Amino acid sequence: MKKKILTALLIAAILTSCKKTIEKIQENAVIKAMTDGQWVVTSFVKNGSVVTSDFSGYKFQFYSNYTVDAIKNAAVEKSGTWQGDASAMTITANFSNITEPLSLLNGVWHIDNNSWTYVVASQNSGGETKSLRLEKL
Repeated sequence: MKKKILTALLIAAILTSCKKTIEKIQENAVIKAMTDGQWVVTSFVKNGSVVTSDFSGYKFQFYSNYTVDAIKNAAVEKSGTWQGDASAMTITANFSNITEPLSLLNGVWHIDNNSWTYVVASQNSGGETKSLRLEKL
């Protein structure tokens, strides 16, 4: 009986360890994809209106310490934070004390499609529907 309990505990520990390892690998992949190069907004739609041009001139640099810089005309205009969740397929952005267009990026975004060079995401919050496409330079 004790052997069965010990075996069950060992299996549970291994499975938990494997799950944590897989989650860490996924997290590392998200960080690598996001921090390797700068990104630009190539499409942004807010409640059916295309506002992509509002992001003209902006580049975004994501860092492994979960900060992100909004760069315009080769200067950091604003820094914020980001968080990626590979298992939930979400990315969260937060820029404080800002106006549009950067404020449009705040919140939790569902990743609808992605590769190493682009991310298509959507957000439904506060009665607003937004979608964006980021592409790596």
